[in-house]
Amino acid sequence: MTSVSPFPPFTTSPELEAEADKRISHYSESKRSAVLPLLHIVQHKFGFISPESIDWVAKKLDLEPIKILEVVTFYPGFRQYAPGKYHIRVCRTLSCALGGSAELMEDLCKEFGIDRESADPHHHPICVSPCGKYSVEFAECLASCGTAPVCLVNDDFYEAVDVEMMKKACK
Repeated sequence: MTSVSPFPPFTTSPELEAEADKRISHYSESKRSAVLPLLHIVQHKFGFISPESIDWVAKKLDLEPIKILEVVTFYPGFRQYAPGKYHIRVCRTLSCALGGSAELMEDLCKEFGIDRESADPHHHPICVSPCGKYSVEFAECLASCGTAPVCLVNDDFYEAVDVEMMKKACK
């Protein structure tokens, strides 16, 4: 099932080039060190790291695209597929699992019409609603074990989460 992405396709612009050049200038010894800052710029603006953006970052830093892809695939904070407008990451480590994170995930999927049953969680951990507004994925430790279950909605942190709280967060 395909969904509508709330993010624009990757394109360069004078503003993007200027921001990238500014970030690269902070690394006079080795511009290769700007890989993470450039990837953060791209993901913030376009929602995920596309193959086209990997090529662009590689070209900006005079690297082979595989070197950029290695970074993208190493860090779980980088996404290779478009999330929904509201991306919910549900912690699944021990405290949150005991606090009901698996049940929370099931309830969120039911509430937002997301089909995780047919997903391939290893290659495509993000599941998106058909409308493209919501997406979910499990996350490893979000570092609030005493207030389980916990979630991130985009970059906002929520503790002692239930479905009603997530519905309010996604408005």
